[in-house]
Amino acid sequence: MSDASLTELLRQIAASLDRLAPPPAPVSDIHAADAFVWHAEPEWLEPVAAVNRVDLDLLRGIDRVRDILLDNTRRFAAGYAANNVLLWGARGTGKSSLVKAVHGEINRTKPGALVLVEIHREDIPSLPRLLSRLRGCGRRCLLFCDDLSFDHEDTSYKSLKAVLDGGIEGRPENVLLYATSNRRHLLSRDMIENERSTAIHPGEAVEEKVSLSDRFGLWLGFHNCDQETFHEIVAGYARRYGLDLPVEQLKAEANEWSITRGARSGRVAWQYIQDLAGRLGKRIE
Repeated sequence: MSDASLTELLRQIAASLDRLAPPPAPVSDIHAADAFVWHAEPEWLEPVAAVNRVDLDLLRGIDRVRDILLDNTRRFAAGYAANNVLLWGARGTGKSSLVKAVHGEINRTKPGALVLVEIHREDIPSLPRLLSRLRGCGRRCLLFCDDLSFDHEDTSYKSLKAVLDGGIEGRPENVLLYATSNRRHLLSRDMIENERSTAIHPGEAVEEKVSLSDRFGLWLGFHNCDQETFHEIVAGYARRYGLDLPVEQLKAEANEWSITRGARSGRVAWQYIQDLAGRLGKRIE
């Protein structure tokens, strides 16, 4: 084989190996944005240019928990001590909306003061690696996990426990964890009952599992709103987006919508507002 033929063959082999090799991991720049989504594979913080959220003043019926969360977050953003927070309760009652709204409010008053980093439930096992990246990054980071819960035979909650309150390194001083869940103890009732029925020491086994929620210094409960609060939420959205409809008609339509959905909540109110805006030929931005 001639030198030219050998060179061409080696070039083809090298090109084939390049195609088989995985692409290099994207570079994570914590200063590129004020919000990110963590991807465990590859390990990458994806910048989010615009967070999908509503303004804080549009969230009604949760005044007490709003003030507690806002105060806790302000202290953290200012560099003072603050607690991890578990927001638990009925679905669609504003848990994740409140977290994103509080982040927006903090950065509105002090731009760039706080970074919001969302980690998906299935990526919890990669949490120690994420914290290693955030430790010492020079920014205050609010770690957010939406709809956090654990089912039978899911042991990833143990890594979360170690990060929150255990381990020799502990949670980085510049990182705080906010999680939302429909379950106060993050574990299903079946999971807890199974431990009671199969463990040699049922009480100890159950305590070991439910102690996860104890790692959160603040528990904030959310409950379905009453009809008056539901009407206030709908009216607030209607005013904000210029949806002109007689008050009684707005209430009647909102009530009918909530009945078909089987619940009254901020999420149901927002779904009605989207339907109303579409019927009126208006955009919601």
